[in-house]
Amino acid sequence: MLRLTTGRVGSLLARRATAMVPGVMIYGGRNAHSDMSQPMYWDRADIPLPDKPYKDVLTDADKSLKQKEKGPWGQLTKEEKIALYRLSFCQTFPEMKQKTAEWKTVIGGVFFFLGFTGLVVWWQRVYVYPPRPRTFEDEWQAQQIKRMLDMRVNPIQGFSNKWDYEKGQWK
Repeated sequence: MLRLTTGRVGSLLARRATAMVPGVMIYGGRNAHSDMSQPMYWDRADIPLPDKPYKDVLTDADKSLKQKEKGPWGQLTKEEKIALYRLSFCQTFPEMKQKTAEWKTVIGGVFFFLGFTGLVVWWQRVYVYPPRPRTFEDEWQAQQIKRMLDMRVNPIQGFSNKWDYEKGQWK
């Protein structure tokens, strides 16, 4: 039963993980791996010029814009320049460097697992570990000290040496 559950969880996580891996696309539940030897597009700040443009398949409007690109750039409007940029790149550098809220997910995951660990420790204390021995109680320890003093345990350099028997208190 546990193996079946673990297997199902493992396959779910594997499917989710492969869906997030670049170069692996899932069509109809089957994995169709892309050829990693072919040029690929990446939005990364450390690699400013990707191997291929963002849009491979151009519409008629995109093709006419590409023809205008070959002419003088002074004749292009700002919107056309932005559209040309978006044909080659998906994100600008400020968009790539924009902070994400991923740290919240990481901290939430850490707190979740810390809480789960705390619940496991609490459950073990309640249901797994035996009760504390009575020798840990203060009353028992006081009786043990009195017994050791009555027996005069190690009277030269040890425990009984620090007790004043005439006054009945510690030296």
